[in-house]
Amino acid sequence: QVRRARAFTRPRANEYLDAYFDQIVEIHGDRVGGVDASVRCGFGLRGGATIAFAAQTGVHTRAAGYRTAARLVDLANRLEIPVLTLIDSPGAESGGQAEADGVATAIAALLATIAAATVPILSVTIGEGGSGGSLSLASPTHLWMTADGYFSVITPEAATAILKQAPADVPTVADQLRLAPADLSELGVVRGVLGA
Repeated sequence: QVRRARAFTRPRANEYLDAYFDQIVEIHGDRVGGVDASVRCGFGLRGGATIAFAAQTGVHTRAAGYRTAARLVDLANRLEIPVLTLIDSPGAESGGQAEADGVATAIAALLATIAAATVPILSVTIGEGGSGGSLSLASPTHLWMTADGYFSVITPEAATAILKQAPADVPTVADQLRLAPADLSELGVVRGVLGA
């Protein structure tokens, strides 16, 4: 399932957004000088209705991406516009520069913004849903998946390292995490699997 989520051949956010919306207007930047192209944020029209969206594009997300997504959700909440989030990232950008940019604070702020929103938020994991960096975009009540996705608080590789197991044990640890769509549906983590 993890290999499937990481496959280059599966649909990405751009394809989903283009197929779903009739027209899109994007917003860029976190209002503190940062821009992160790994998260597309904006408003789309579908059948005459306006829907806000924040969509990860399959790579590590930087602090500016989380802050832009929080800005989008806050704006949509004030305008009473529903929000769609597409989750697809191996997690947050890591390292010294990421910490200096405030990635942990940005993730926490996005989690709080989504939790406090009063507008409907629907989230779909379309690929990798790895670590808190992906969890931060998830609706607490309306999380769905495609058959191409996985969703976990930690990547299988990181879990294997924490458990001090050999790299060859990654597939076994992935199974133990129960991160596949059927597992998550059975556990009640996701509402269901789209297209299944």
